[in-house]
Amino acid sequence: MSLSPAEVAELRHARDLLENPGLAARISDALGSPIERGFEMLPKRWNAAVTGATHKAIATALDVALRTLDHERTDAPANRWHKLAVGTTGAAGGAFGLAALAIELPVSTTIMLRSIADIARSEGEDLRDLDTRLQCLQVLALGGRAAGDDAAETAYFAARAAMAKAVSEAARYLAQQGAVLHGAPAIVRLITQIASRFSITVSQKVAAQAVPVLGAVGGALVNTVFIDHFQDIARGHFVVRRLERRHGAEEVRHVYNEIAGRR
Repeated sequence: MSLSPAEVAELRHARDLLENPGLAARISDALGSPIERGFEMLPKRWNAAVTGATHKAIATALDVALRTLDHERTDAPANRWHKLAVGTTGAAGGAFGLAALAIELPVSTTIMLRSIADIARSEGEDLRDLDTRLQCLQVLALGGRAAGDDAAETAYFAARAAMAKAVSEAARYLAQQGAVLHGAPAIVRLITQIASRFSITVSQKVAAQAVPVLGAVGGALVNTVFIDHFQDIARGHFVVRRLERRHGAEEVRHVYNEIAGRR
């Protein structure tokens, strides 16, 4: 069955959320200046700090996804509350700089994951389902294009394709074991793949917060833009999944690509 005009409009909006603009552009627009200046101000070992904090954040988020997301709220998504909470953690990150990232990022990521789960539920997802909870976690990997992505693909479907095997292997392992063992190969691969993509956007966030004049207020603003970006990605992703459940993945992808080709 073909998508109705209303559903095509929904898919067009989802594509706009998923493909435009990137986090760097959003942050630069919010701050009124490009974030490249922030990269120049970061210490030499900033990349190692971001990598370590990102892996810790994803591991923490995986635990939250598997243990508590099925108990999430049942009313409308609390997007504003989540933005306020992440903005508060960003204020701390902006005040204390890179040294606070290892503490701030896992907290911010957990709050974002709960917001993503709220959005997933509002689009008809069942949070008791293991695959749905892993899809919530996967949203964190959809916010930035990796270097190895196929340039001919839309960024969204390229990221989904790159993550598909790791997500399915982790889901199969967790269904069999019923618990998270972070040293298990399937879990290591999942965390590594999500972290490698999530770190792209985390690096942009850190660069923006590195500008000394921003301080706590700027850190809160950057984190608010950060969660807003992933809320949009989540909304677009779960709209696509809802339409896929109704019409099949192939049909939805075909229309999505047609919309992209008309741009």
